[in-house]
Amino acid sequence: MADDAAPQAVLDLTCALIARRSLTPDDAGCCALIGERLAALGFALEWIDAGGVTNLWATCGSGAPLTILAGHTDVVPPGSRKDWLSDPFVPEIRDGMLYGRGAADMKSGLAAMVVAVERLLAQGEPRGTLAFLITSDEEGSALHGTRHVVEVLKARGLVPDYAIVGEATAAESLGDRITIGRRGSLGCNLRVFGKQGHVAYPEKADNPIHRLAPVLLELTTTVWDQGNMHFPPTSFQVSNLHAGTGANNVIPGDAELVFNFRFCTESTADDLKDLVHGILDRHGLRYEADWWLSGEPFLTREGALIKAAQAAVADVTGLTPALFTGGGTSDARFLAPWGAETIEIGPVNDSIHKINEHVLVADLDRLSRIYQGVLERLS
Repeated sequence: MADDAAPQAVLDLTCALIARRSLTPDDAGCCALIGERLAALGFALEWIDAGGVTNLWATCGSGAPLTILAGHTDVVPPGSRKDWLSDPFVPEIRDGMLYGRGAADMKSGLAAMVVAVERLLAQGEPRGTLAFLITSDEEGSALHGTRHVVEVLKARGLVPDYAIVGEATAAESLGDRITIGRRGSLGCNLRVFGKQGHVAYPEKADNPIHRLAPVLLELTTTVWDQGNMHFPPTSFQVSNLHAGTGANNVIPGDAELVFNFRFCTESTADDLKDLVHGILDRHGLRYEADWWLSGEPFLTREGALIKAAQAAVADVTGLTPALFTGGGTSDARFLAPWGAETIEIGPVNDSIHKINEHVLVADLDRLSRIYQGVLERLS
Protein backbone atom coordinates (compact mmCIF):
# COMPACT_ATOMS: atom_id res chain seq x y z
CA MET A 1 0.00 0.00 0.00
CA ALA A 2 1.35 3.43 -0.95
CA ASP A 3 1.95 5.53 2.15
CA ASP A 4 -0.08 8.46 0.84
CA ALA A 5 -3.07 6.15 0.36
CA ALA A 6 -3.08 4.96 3.97
CA PRO A 7 -5.11 7.81 5.55
CA GLN A 8 -8.00 7.20 3.16
CA ALA A 9 -7.60 3.45 3.64
CA VAL A 10 -8.23 3.66 7.39
CA LEU A 11 -11.27 5.88 6.87
CA ASP A 12 -12.69 3.67 4.13
CA LEU A 13 -12.32 0.48 6.14
CA THR A 14 -13.80 2.10 9.26
CA CYS A 15 -16.81 3.24 7.23
CA ALA A 16 -17.24 -0.20 5.68
CA LEU A 17 -17.28 -1.78 9.14
CA ILE A 18 -19.72 0.78 10.58
CA ALA A 19 -22.08 0.06 7.70
CA ARG A 20 -22.41 -3.55 8.87
CA ARG A 21 -25.13 -3.77 11.50
CA SER A 22 -23.15 -5.98 13.88
CA LEU A 23 -25.30 -5.91 17.00
CA THR A 24 -23.77 -8.29 19.51
CA PRO A 25 -23.24 -11.18 18.90
CA ASP A 26 -23.91 -10.79 15.16
CA ASP A 27 -20.66 -10.13 13.28
CA ALA A 28 -22.64 -9.14 10.15
CA GLY A 29 -19.71 -9.95 7.86
CA CYS A 30 -17.15 -7.69 9.54
CA CYS A 31 -14.65 -10.49 10.18
CA ALA A 32 -15.01 -11.74 6.61
CA LEU A 33 -14.18 -8.27 5.34
CA ILE A 34 -11.13 -8.02 7.58
CA GLY A 35 -10.17 -11.59 6.76
CA GLU A 36 -10.03 -10.79 3.05
CA ARG A 37 -7.57 -7.97 3.72
CA LEU A 38 -5.43 -10.17 5.94
CA ALA A 39 -5.46 -13.15 3.58
CA ALA A 40 -4.14 -10.89 0.83
CA LEU A 41 -1.15 -10.19 3.11
CA GLY A 42 -0.41 -13.88 3.58
CA PHE A 43 -2.24 -14.42 6.88
CA ALA A 44 -3.62 -17.88 7.55
CA LEU A 45 -7.24 -17.60 8.65
CA GLU A 46 -8.92 -19.86 11.17
CA TRP A 47 -12.51 -19.56 12.34
CA ILE A 48 -12.95 -20.63 15.96
CA ASP A 49 -16.67 -19.93 16.20
CA ALA A 50 -18.81 -21.02 19.15
CA GLY A 51 -22.30 -20.39 20.47
CA GLY A 52 -23.35 -18.26 17.51
CA VAL A 53 -20.29 -16.04 17.88
CA THR A 54 -17.83 -15.34 15.07
CA ASN A 55 -14.17 -15.60 16.09
CA LEU A 56 -11.30 -15.00 13.68
CA TRP A 57 -7.76 -16.12 14.49
CA ALA A 58 -5.34 -15.01 11.77
CA THR A 59 -1.58 -15.49 11.84
CA CYS A 60 1.39 -14.46 9.74
CA GLY A 61 5.06 -15.30 10.23
CA SER A 62 6.58 -17.77 12.66
CA GLY A 63 8.41 -18.00 15.94
CA ALA A 64 8.75 -15.46 18.71
CA PRO A 65 7.65 -12.94 19.62
CA LEU A 66 3.95 -13.73 19.15
CA THR A 67 2.17 -10.39 19.05
CA ILE A 68 -1.63 -10.34 19.09
CA LEU A 69 -3.77 -7.49 17.80
CA ALA A 70 -7.18 -7.96 19.40
CA GLY A 71 -10.59 -6.40 19.05
CA HIS A 72 -14.31 -6.91 18.59
CA THR A 73 -16.72 -6.27 15.75
CA ASP A 74 -19.92 -6.29 17.79
CA VAL A 75 -21.59 -3.11 18.94
CA VAL A 76 -24.27 -2.19 21.46
CA PRO A 77 -27.79 -1.31 20.23
CA PRO A 78 -28.04 2.30 19.04
CA GLY A 79 -31.39 3.06 20.62
CA SER A 80 -34.06 5.02 18.80
CA ARG A 81 -33.13 6.25 15.32
CA LYS A 82 -34.87 9.56 16.00
CA ASP A 83 -32.34 10.38 18.70
CA TRP A 84 -29.45 10.24 16.22
CA LEU A 85 -28.61 13.07 13.86
CA SER A 86 -27.92 10.46 11.16
CA ASP A 87 -28.50 6.74 10.69
CA PRO A 88 -26.14 4.97 13.16
CA PHE A 89 -25.27 2.37 10.53
CA VAL A 90 -24.69 4.81 7.69
CA PRO A 91 -21.30 6.41 8.39
CA GLU A 92 -21.38 10.17 7.99
CA ILE A 93 -18.69 12.83 8.34
CA ARG A 94 -19.70 16.15 9.87
CA ASP A 95 -17.34 18.88 11.03
CA GLY A 96 -14.34 16.58 10.92
CA MET A 97 -16.04 13.81 12.91
CA LEU A 98 -17.05 10.38 11.64
CA TYR A 99 -20.40 9.36 13.13
CA GLY A 100 -21.86 5.88 13.47
CA ARG A 101 -22.34 3.08 15.96
CA GLY A 102 -18.94 1.51 16.55
CA ALA A 103 -17.01 4.52 15.25
CA ALA A 104 -15.03 4.67 18.49
CA ASP A 105 -15.89 1.31 20.06
CA MET A 106 -14.15 -0.20 18.26
CA LYS A 107 -14.34 -0.38 14.48
CA SER A 108 -11.88 2.47 13.99
CA GLY A 109 -9.37 0.60 16.14
CA LEU A 110 -9.74 -2.55 14.04
CA ALA A 111 -9.39 -0.62 10.78
CA ALA A 112 -6.32 1.19 12.08
CA MET A 113 -4.73 -2.12 13.09
CA VAL A 114 -5.32 -3.69 9.68
CA VAL A 115 -3.85 -0.75 7.79
CA ALA A 116 -0.92 -0.57 10.22
CA VAL A 117 -0.07 -4.19 9.42
CA GLU A 118 -0.48 -3.58 5.70
CA ARG A 119 2.07 -0.79 5.88
CA LEU A 120 4.36 -2.80 8.14
CA LEU A 121 4.45 -5.81 5.84
CA ALA A 122 5.02 -3.60 2.81
CA GLN A 123 8.41 -2.86 4.39
CA GLY A 124 9.32 -6.54 4.70
CA GLU A 125 8.70 -9.50 6.96
CA PRO A 126 8.71 -8.65 10.68
CA ARG A 127 10.46 -10.78 13.25
CA GLY A 128 8.24 -13.37 14.89
CA THR A 129 4.50 -13.95 14.48
CA LEU A 130 1.74 -11.42 14.03
CA ALA A 131 -1.79 -12.49 14.92
CA PHE A 132 -5.28 -11.01 14.93
CA LEU A 133 -7.88 -12.22 17.42
CA ILE A 134 -11.24 -10.71 16.53
CA THR A 135 -14.58 -11.63 18.06
CA SER A 136 -18.24 -10.63 17.83
CA ASP A 137 -18.91 -11.28 21.53
CA GLU A 138 -17.32 -8.56 23.65
CA GLU A 139 -20.30 -6.32 24.30
CA GLY A 140 -22.48 -9.30 25.27
CA SER A 141 -21.90 -12.25 27.56
CA ALA A 142 -18.28 -12.67 26.40
CA LEU A 143 -18.59 -16.42 26.98
CA HIS A 144 -17.99 -17.59 23.41
CA GLY A 145 -15.64 -14.91 22.14
CA THR A 146 -12.08 -14.14 23.21
CA ARG A 147 -12.48 -16.26 26.34
CA HIS A 148 -13.28 -19.32 24.19
CA VAL A 149 -10.53 -18.68 21.65
CA VAL A 150 -7.91 -18.28 24.37
CA GLU A 151 -8.89 -21.63 25.88
CA VAL A 152 -8.63 -23.32 22.47
CA LEU A 153 -5.21 -21.82 21.80
CA LYS A 154 -3.98 -22.55 25.32
CA ALA A 155 -4.77 -26.21 24.71
CA ARG A 156 -2.41 -26.08 21.74
CA GLY A 157 0.39 -24.80 23.93
CA LEU A 158 0.44 -21.30 22.48
CA VAL A 159 1.68 -18.52 24.76
CA PRO A 160 1.72 -14.95 23.41
CA ASP A 161 4.40 -12.42 24.23
CA TYR A 162 2.42 -9.24 23.60
CA ALA A 163 -1.24 -8.29 23.15
CA ILE A 164 -2.56 -4.94 21.95
CA VAL A 165 -6.31 -4.34 22.33
CA GLY A 166 -7.82 -1.57 20.25
CA GLU A 167 -10.36 -0.33 22.79
CA ALA A 168 -11.13 3.38 22.99
CA THR A 169 -8.92 4.44 25.90
CA ALA A 170 -8.04 8.09 25.31
CA ALA A 171 -9.67 10.60 27.65
CA GLU A 172 -9.47 13.89 25.76
CA SER A 173 -7.02 13.43 22.89
CA LEU A 174 -5.52 10.49 21.07
CA GLY A 175 -2.59 9.01 22.95
CA ASP A 176 -3.14 10.73 26.27
CA ARG A 177 -3.67 7.36 28.01
CA ILE A 178 -2.56 3.75 27.66
CA THR A 179 -4.53 1.22 29.66
CA ILE A 180 -2.10 -1.19 31.32
CA GLY A 181 -4.50 -2.92 33.71
CA ARG A 182 -8.11 -3.30 34.73
CA ARG A 183 -9.94 -3.96 37.94
CA GLY A 184 -11.72 -7.26 38.37
CA SER A 185 -15.51 -7.45 38.31
CA LEU A 186 -17.46 -9.66 40.72
CA GLY A 187 -21.25 -9.54 40.89
CA CYS A 188 -23.93 -11.16 42.99
CA ASN A 189 -27.68 -11.68 42.89
CA LEU A 190 -28.65 -11.95 46.56
CA ARG A 191 -32.10 -13.20 47.58
CA VAL A 192 -33.04 -12.71 51.22
CA PHE A 193 -35.93 -14.76 52.56
CA GLY A 194 -38.57 -13.62 55.05
CA LYS A 195 -42.23 -14.45 55.62
CA GLN A 196 -45.05 -12.71 53.83
CA GLY A 197 -47.83 -11.17 55.87
CA HIS A 198 -50.14 -8.22 56.48
CA VAL A 199 -48.47 -4.94 57.48
CA ALA A 200 -50.96 -4.62 60.35
CA TYR A 201 -49.70 -7.87 61.87
CA PRO A 202 -45.91 -7.69 61.71
CA GLU A 203 -45.59 -10.21 64.53
CA LYS A 204 -46.98 -12.84 62.16
CA ALA A 205 -44.50 -12.02 59.38
CA ASP A 206 -40.77 -11.62 58.86
CA ASN A 207 -39.85 -8.58 56.79
CA PRO A 208 -36.76 -9.34 54.62
CA ILE A 209 -36.27 -5.64 53.85
CA HIS A 210 -35.88 -4.87 57.53
CA ARG A 211 -33.43 -7.75 57.92
CA LEU A 212 -31.48 -6.57 54.90
CA ALA A 213 -31.22 -2.92 55.99
CA PRO A 214 -28.41 -3.26 58.58
CA VAL A 215 -26.58 -5.68 56.29
CA LEU A 216 -26.73 -3.18 53.45
CA LEU A 217 -25.36 -0.48 55.73
CA GLU A 218 -22.41 -2.67 56.65
CA LEU A 219 -21.74 -3.68 53.06
CA THR A 220 -21.72 -0.08 51.86
CA THR A 221 -19.44 1.17 54.65
CA THR A 222 -16.90 -1.67 54.73
CA VAL A 223 -13.38 -0.83 53.56
CA TRP A 224 -12.47 -3.90 51.53
CA ASP A 225 -8.84 -2.96 50.94
CA GLN A 226 -6.62 0.11 50.64
CA GLY A 227 -5.75 -0.21 46.96
CA ASN A 228 -2.16 0.32 45.85
CA MET A 229 -0.03 2.57 43.70
CA HIS A 230 -1.67 1.27 40.54
CA PHE A 231 -5.30 0.82 41.62
CA PRO A 232 -7.83 2.63 43.82
CA PRO A 233 -9.42 0.68 46.69
CA THR A 234 -11.96 -1.99 45.82
CA SER A 235 -15.45 -0.54 45.45
CA PHE A 236 -18.88 -1.99 46.28
CA GLN A 237 -21.97 -0.72 44.47
CA VAL A 238 -25.63 -1.73 44.55
CA SER A 239 -27.23 -1.76 41.12
CA ASN A 240 -30.72 -2.99 42.01
CA LEU A 241 -32.94 -3.57 45.04
CA HIS A 242 -36.34 -5.12 44.61
CA ALA A 243 -39.06 -6.36 46.95
CA GLY A 244 -42.80 -6.28 47.37
CA THR A 245 -45.92 -7.58 45.67
CA GLY A 246 -47.13 -4.23 44.40
CA ALA A 247 -49.62 -3.90 47.24
CA ASN A 248 -48.97 -1.32 49.96
CA ASN A 249 -50.33 -3.47 52.78
CA VAL A 250 -48.26 -6.63 52.25
CA ILE A 251 -44.96 -7.48 53.91
CA PRO A 252 -42.97 -9.22 51.18
CA GLY A 253 -41.74 -12.78 51.46
CA ASP A 254 -38.35 -12.03 49.98
CA ALA A 255 -36.08 -9.22 48.80
CA GLU A 256 -33.55 -9.22 45.98
CA LEU A 257 -30.32 -7.23 45.97
CA VAL A 258 -27.92 -7.01 43.02
CA PHE A 259 -24.44 -5.66 43.70
CA ASN A 260 -21.00 -5.51 42.12
CA PHE A 261 -17.40 -5.28 43.26
CA ARG A 262 -14.77 -3.61 41.09
CA PHE A 263 -11.74 -5.01 42.83
CA CYS A 264 -8.04 -4.33 42.66
CA THR A 265 -5.08 -6.66 42.92
CA GLU A 266 -5.12 -6.33 46.72
CA SER A 267 -8.23 -8.53 46.90
CA THR A 268 -9.34 -11.77 45.30
CA ALA A 269 -12.83 -12.85 44.30
CA ASP A 270 -12.76 -15.63 46.90
CA ASP A 271 -11.71 -13.21 49.64
CA LEU A 272 -14.59 -10.87 48.82
CA LYS A 273 -17.11 -13.70 48.72
CA ASP A 274 -15.95 -14.95 52.11
CA LEU A 275 -16.20 -11.48 53.63
CA VAL A 276 -19.72 -10.96 52.28
CA HIS A 277 -20.92 -14.36 53.47
CA GLY A 278 -19.43 -13.59 56.88
CA ILE A 279 -21.50 -10.40 57.10
CA LEU A 280 -24.69 -12.13 55.93
CA ASP A 281 -24.25 -15.01 58.35
CA ARG A 282 -23.40 -12.75 61.28
CA HIS A 283 -26.72 -10.96 60.77
CA GLY A 284 -28.58 -14.25 60.68
CA LEU A 285 -30.04 -13.89 57.21
CA ARG A 286 -31.67 -16.73 55.31
CA TYR A 287 -30.49 -16.22 51.77
CA GLU A 288 -29.31 -17.51 48.41
CA ALA A 289 -26.30 -15.89 46.72
CA ASP A 290 -25.69 -16.33 43.00
CA TRP A 291 -22.18 -15.03 42.20
CA TRP A 292 -20.61 -14.33 38.83
CA LEU A 293 -17.03 -13.35 38.06
CA SER A 294 -16.64 -11.32 34.87
CA GLY A 295 -12.88 -11.00 35.12
CA GLU A 296 -9.91 -10.98 37.46
CA PRO A 297 -7.84 -7.81 37.86
CA PHE A 298 -4.63 -7.62 35.87
CA LEU A 299 -1.65 -5.31 35.64
CA THR A 300 1.06 -5.19 32.98
CA ARG A 301 4.35 -4.14 34.53
CA GLU A 302 6.66 -1.83 32.62
CA GLY A 303 8.43 -3.77 29.91
CA ALA A 304 9.03 -3.84 26.17
CA LEU A 305 5.38 -3.36 25.19
CA ILE A 306 4.69 -0.34 27.37
CA LYS A 307 7.97 1.28 26.34
CA ALA A 308 7.20 0.66 22.66
CA ALA A 309 3.73 2.15 23.04
CA GLN A 310 4.99 5.22 24.88
CA ALA A 311 7.60 5.85 22.20
CA ALA A 312 5.12 5.34 19.35
CA VAL A 313 2.59 7.71 20.92
CA ALA A 314 5.28 10.35 21.46
CA ASP A 315 6.41 10.07 17.84
CA VAL A 316 2.89 10.47 16.43
CA THR A 317 1.25 12.87 18.89
CA GLY A 318 4.06 14.40 20.94
CA LEU A 319 2.28 13.30 24.13
CA THR A 320 3.59 11.32 27.07
CA PRO A 321 0.68 8.96 27.75
CA ALA A 322 -0.56 8.35 31.27
CA LEU A 323 -0.58 4.71 32.37
CA PHE A 324 -4.21 4.00 33.25
CA THR A 325 -5.97 1.16 35.11
CA GLY A 326 -9.52 2.51 35.39
CA GLY A 327 -12.68 1.97 33.43
CA GLY A 328 -14.76 -1.13 32.93
CA THR A 329 -13.79 -4.58 31.78
CA SER A 330 -12.57 -5.54 28.31
CA ASP A 331 -11.29 -8.64 26.56
CA ALA A 332 -7.84 -7.77 27.85
CA ARG A 333 -8.94 -9.63 30.99
CA PHE A 334 -8.64 -12.89 29.03
CA LEU A 335 -5.37 -12.07 27.29
CA ALA A 336 -3.26 -10.87 30.21
CA PRO A 337 -3.66 -14.04 32.33
CA TRP A 338 -2.62 -16.04 29.26
CA GLY A 339 0.89 -14.68 29.78
CA ALA A 340 1.05 -11.72 27.42
CA GLU A 341 2.20 -8.22 28.24
CA THR A 342 -1.12 -6.55 27.51
CA ILE A 343 -2.12 -2.96 26.81
CA GLU A 344 -5.15 -1.20 25.41
CA ILE A 345 -4.83 1.83 23.20
CA GLY A 346 -7.37 3.43 20.91
CA PRO A 347 -9.35 6.57 20.11
CA VAL A 348 -11.07 9.00 22.48
CA ASN A 349 -13.78 7.21 24.46
CA ASP A 350 -16.07 10.15 25.27
CA SER A 351 -18.88 9.01 22.94
CA ILE A 352 -18.75 5.23 23.31
CA HIS A 353 -22.15 3.57 23.91
CA LYS A 354 -23.78 6.99 23.46
CA ILE A 355 -26.14 8.53 20.96
CA ASN A 356 -24.21 10.03 18.00
CA GLU A 357 -21.05 8.02 18.69
CA HIS A 358 -18.14 9.50 16.78
CA VAL A 359 -14.40 9.62 16.22
CA LEU A 360 -12.18 12.40 14.93
CA VAL A 361 -11.36 11.63 11.29
CA ALA A 362 -7.85 13.03 11.71
CA ASP A 363 -7.22 10.50 14.49
CA LEU A 364 -7.84 7.47 12.29
CA ASP A 365 -4.53 7.48 10.45
CA ARG A 366 -2.65 8.72 13.50
CA LEU A 367 -3.95 5.74 15.47
CA SER A 368 -2.84 3.42 12.69
CA ARG A 369 0.64 4.94 12.78
CA ILE A 370 0.79 4.43 16.54
CA TYR A 371 0.01 0.74 16.08
CA GLN A 372 2.59 0.52 13.31
CA GLY A 373 5.17 2.21 15.52
CA VAL A 374 4.53 -0.22 18.36
CA LEU A 375 4.88 -3.22 16.06
CA GLU A 376 8.09 -1.87 14.51
CA ARG A 377 9.65 -1.49 17.95
CA LEU A 378 8.68 -5.03 18.95
CA SER A 379 9.97 -6.65 15.74
